[in-house]
Amino acid sequence: MGQLNSPGSSENGDQVNPQEAAAEKNSWVTELWDWVKTIAIAFCIMVLLNMFVFNLSMVKGESMQPTLEASERLFINKLVYQFADPDRGDVIVLKDPSNGPDKKEFLVKRIVGLPGDTVEVKGHILYVNGEAQEESYTDVPIEDPDFAPITIEEDHYFVMGDNRHLRKSKDSREFGSVKESDIVGRAEFILWPLSKIKGL
Repeated sequence: MGQLNSPGSSENGDQVNPQEAAAEKNSWVTELWDWVKTIAIAFCIMVLLNMFVFNLSMVKGESMQPTLEASERLFINKLVYQFADPDRGDVIVLKDPSNGPDKKEFLVKRIVGLPGDTVEVKGHILYVNGEAQEESYTDVPIEDPDFAPITIEEDHYFVMGDNRHLRKSKDSREFGSVKESDIVGRAEFILWPLSKIKGL
């Protein structure tokens, strides 16, 4: 006679316990839910870090040559100016304060003048508080026209691009000094490409 399998048994005679099957299913669902929670928490942490601590930005244009080249990725420290004031020589990312068709969301520039400083260009050389600046990060003297002394207001900064070739940088010579509140953060180093990694 043929053997009949009882309900709850498999064809090979192994017993299938409905409670074990349910427990295995519940275990799988629990593990999936744990993964979903972990990914969601990690995403929220990354969003918060990106908003308040750091950012990754890509260089566009040529206004910071030879220091920075187009398409390089920068690590931007957004927290540093909560504990210290911006300093002369810092490479910063700021909201573009200009108006017009070529307005961008953000710019990357170098701080050359602090609040209270007097900045001028004469003889194609940058002077701060009457002293000629040695700018090792540039490759030519300033080719744009000289300008008369400007005293920087409180909580404002004078910024310029490192590219001093004629009309290669839109900066404070065009749109004036920059409010501290418009500074997003300090560019700490080039992150990409790997062959270009270096601190700023």
